[in-house]
Amino acid sequence: MRPGKHVFTFGGGSAEGNKSMKALLGGKGANLAEMSAIGLPIPPGFTISTEVCAYYNEHNNAWPQGLEEQLQESVHFLENLMGLKFGDSDDPLLVSVRSGAAVSMPGMMDTVLNLGINDQSVIGIARKTHNERFAYDCYRRFIDMFGDVVMGIEHEQFERVLESLKKEVGVVNDTELGVDELKDLVDRYKAVYRKNTGYVFPQDPNEQLHFAINAVFNSWSSKRARTYRKINRITGLLGTAVNVEVMVYGNMGEDCATGVCFTRNPADGTDELYGEFLINAQGEDVVAGIRTPRNINELNDVMPESYAELLHWTNLLETHYKDMQDIEFTIQQGKLYILQTRNGKRTGQAAVKIAVDMVREGLITRREAVMNLVESRHLDQLLHPQLRSEEIREDEILGHGLPASPGAAVGRVVFNSDHAEEEHAKGEKVILVRIETSPEDVGGMSAAEGILTSRGGMTSHAAVVARGWGKPCVAGCDDIIINYEDQHFTNGDQTVKAGDWISIDGAKGIVILGKKEVEEPEMDDNYREFMMWVDEFRDMDVRTNADNPKDAALALKFGAQGIGLTRTEHMFFGEERILAMRKMIVAENESDRRNALKALLPFQKQDFRGIFKVMAGLPVTIRLLDPPLHEFVPSEKEEIEELAIELKIPFNKLNRKIRMLKEFNPMMGHRGCRLGITYPEITEMQARAILEAAVELKQEGVEVYPEIMIPLVGTSEEFIHQHEVIDHIAAEVFNKKGVFVDYKVGTMIEIPRAAIVADKIAEEAEFFSFGTNDLTQLTYGYSRDDAGKFLEVYMKEGILHEDPFQTLDQEGVGSLVSMATKRGRAVRKNLKVGICGEHGGDPDSVRFCYNLGLNYVSCSPYRVPVARLAAAQAALSVNRKVAEEEAELV
Repeated sequence: MRPGKHVFTFGGGSAEGNKSMKALLGGKGANLAEMSAIGLPIPPGFTISTEVCAYYNEHNNAWPQGLEEQLQESVHFLENLMGLKFGDSDDPLLVSVRSGAAVSMPGMMDTVLNLGINDQSVIGIARKTHNERFAYDCYRRFIDMFGDVVMGIEHEQFERVLESLKKEVGVVNDTELGVDELKDLVDRYKAVYRKNTGYVFPQDPNEQLHFAINAVFNSWSSKRARTYRKINRITGLLGTAVNVEVMVYGNMGEDCATGVCFTRNPADGTDELYGEFLINAQGEDVVAGIRTPRNINELNDVMPESYAELLHWTNLLETHYKDMQDIEFTIQQGKLYILQTRNGKRTGQAAVKIAVDMVREGLITRREAVMNLVESRHLDQLLHPQLRSEEIREDEILGHGLPASPGAAVGRVVFNSDHAEEEHAKGEKVILVRIETSPEDVGGMSAAEGILTSRGGMTSHAAVVARGWGKPCVAGCDDIIINYEDQHFTNGDQTVKAGDWISIDGAKGIVILGKKEVEEPEMDDNYREFMMWVDEFRDMDVRTNADNPKDAALALKFGAQGIGLTRTEHMFFGEERILAMRKMIVAENESDRRNALKALLPFQKQDFRGIFKVMAGLPVTIRLLDPPLHEFVPSEKEEIEELAIELKIPFNKLNRKIRMLKEFNPMMGHRGCRLGITYPEITEMQARAILEAAVELKQEGVEVYPEIMIPLVGTSEEFIHQHEVIDHIAAEVFNKKGVFVDYKVGTMIEIPRAAIVADKIAEEAEFFSFGTNDLTQLTYGYSRDDAGKFLEVYMKEGILHEDPFQTLDQEGVGSLVSMATKRGRAVRKNLKVGICGEHGGDPDSVRFCYNLGLNYVSCSPYRVPVARLAAAQAALSVNRKVAEEEAELV
């Protein structure tokens, strides 16, 4: 870590940091420093760097040398600015302690408010403010937060005590409790604390501060934080910073408030101040969903001057940061304070609209919109299905809540996160139903199709996390009462039990009884305009993996520039086709095989005609038969008996043949080009179907560009053998039809040896396409079908940082991709190189492919827009880096 400097102060119009220092100060600390420097009304404070968190976690929870001294100096800095004394009984300084990593993780880290209060200072605060109720409200909140966050006492224990007291007194809201009741509540909270810890509640503010700082550092390694980072693939961070700020109070009375707002609507992108606030409350009441807050526009009715000032500062912050901002604020006796700002999380629809609107407003450029304002996951969210509105009857609607995160979700009801994860692991679709969510629920929220809460607002934990993940969410649905103990919820007329089907519409905020049908969304003008900008900056092609005309047409709609992978094996499973395929497999001689293949030829040709027609004028890469033959025949006795009757073959003979097809390791067995070499008639039939379809369409005036891909090649000799078979058939077809079609023959690089001898293979092959699924299996020695048994453990233990089947292993598999590309192009300079595994739609993998100079990536139709954006951002990133290097030289 850097020598000497551990703590950075801000406030009083100056700061020791700025917005560029997120890696060191965390997002929150960097933005607090930035806001202080540009003159916003923020409470002064200081930030302990992320490097200290890393040191703490690496050195058995020890503090680095010099931290204690700098901490005390920073506390004195605040005392001098505020004219208050930390730990003083008459005029005490209270602070908040918050976390803040470089990447925003809402609700992932822990917060403590009102730190510094104790049995003596609470009396001083009451005397100074002439508000005894306020003082004891602060104290009871601090005991709750300190007990929960620092000492690990479940918040529900304090909540139960609070609910019990309210029932005794006969009130509904916390704000209705009087001074005597709050004093009683403080004593009851202390009893909860002592019962759970064995200690009396700490009275020394410095001890409180030390404990709170350590709690923030410890929260970095908590299960929920690790889960959130894993789900969002956040890596490479040192830890969290600790932000200590002077307390300002939204709970001193009716002239005080606290709230959260966005400079634009995070659900749909509308240019309006959007958010919520509570009168006489502290910030955690809003974001935790403890009380249902009021719409931000109502602030103009009750505190018009503060509302006007808030509008001024929110506009300034959005202009300064050139992005939609998520802002927390407090109003203390009419004075507005901005507590934090950050780039706001938003839905896919909102992200695209905000980007397009800001360009039209002249606030940002098209380049900035593509590079900074829309993420790959936002485009992914835009493709979420919607409920068919005509299918919903009024009597099926169980309740209305807030439209917290758009999209439709259909699933069985579960009431706790562990159950959601268990059911998801079994392949079940579930809706997580909670009174309110907390950071402990992130595993279940990730596993669920959607989230329903009965309490909380548009900025509650459930809403913020769901929007960030693109999960449909209905929040604050107070039409329903949830009963955890009996595992059901009811709206008074209907009761829904665990396991029952419900559907939710996160755009309309409605909950519907039963399993409803969904439909695909339509892309609007904002999306189309934004994607035009994406393509303006993109110089790597994006193709699709499609095995039928329907998928090909869908991919074209999403902007695909051809097909990078058509899996021909998927075409053999129709009723008539599979029978002919099985006849070919069990044939005893070449003549019988050819007869069976002859029956398959018209089906194959018809399939290729359909795909070529949809993709007119674009390249279509067709992989020849790849899987082992046993995958096309039944394995159960009853099914074999039925097949024997259909094929008119004795059961014993057929059963013996099928058993002979089974292999100990089929992934490395008789498959791919090995089938075509053993049975060249298979390759002949497929090549004939492809080229006859191409010729016929060319005669009809359709442009066709077939690319025939030979799978699982490990030697140049294998490729040459199959290439000759294809060329022989091509000559036959062209001579017979009197028409020539320009076609290419290439190979899929999916065996490590092929990458090593890529120069030899490139002497014959016209293109390479990396099949990274098999290449990953064979490089790691992992079976993709079985790796799930240990990959979770590997990632949990840090042996792997990512699932290599989801994100390309750049160090190992990526080295083979790089080697093969360089060696292939050394021999054939114009060698076309692409990638067609699952990694073709993964943004990190797309960037890696771009930096290697690949011509294209190919992915599933729904991932095409994601890959287009990732490719554009990769190009802009490289151009920006070049520009920065050139500027340094100048």
